[in-house]
Amino acid sequence: EAREAKKHKRKPPDAPALESKEKQGMADMREEAAIRVVDDEASVRHSWEFILESAGWTVRSYASAEAFLKLDDPHIPGCVVLDVQMPGMDGLETTRQIRKIVGNDVTIIILSAYGDIDMAVQALKDGASDFLPKPVKADRLIAAIEKAVKADLERRKAEDGIAAARTLWDTLTPREKEVAKGVAAGDLNKQVA
Repeated sequence: EAREAKKHKRKPPDAPALESKEKQGMADMREEAAIRVVDDEASVRHSWEFILESAGWTVRSYASAEAFLKLDDPHIPGCVVLDVQMPGMDGLETTRQIRKIVGNDVTIIILSAYGDIDMAVQALKDGASDFLPKPVKADRLIAAIEKAVKADLERRKAEDGIAAARTLWDTLTPREKEVAKGVAAGDLNKQVA
């Protein structure tokens, strides 16, 4: 009987509602974001385009790092799936260039068929959010993409909140700013007044 109970665990009554909210959140995330695939091999690009579009993502493909850097709009949320071994600028150098140009405005997932521990560590130090060996299974890449896009959207939301707070701060008079600083410092009403 104990085995039977373990085999057939009951979901809590609200589990379907939670699953539905999670699915809706993923669908919203997919509508908002674009996945950029940067790989010099056309067959690899087309395969990932097909798989990712079938999973509901918007995909933009680039045959080279140079084309990506020239044509992509970093203001669109999402992530970059970037091959390491490419003619011209390789994936690690591209990661460094992205960081120089747009800072952390783009999340990056590095793929490599020839990667080793040192390369993975360097990619992460350079700002990649993940490093996956090729060939990578579709479900593993999609999970990494979902994690990267979620982090990107959360970062953008936080930045928007900070920008909104700065805009509001700029509307305050000098006295209101002085009072706000006192309140934030934990000063008593008598001290602030």
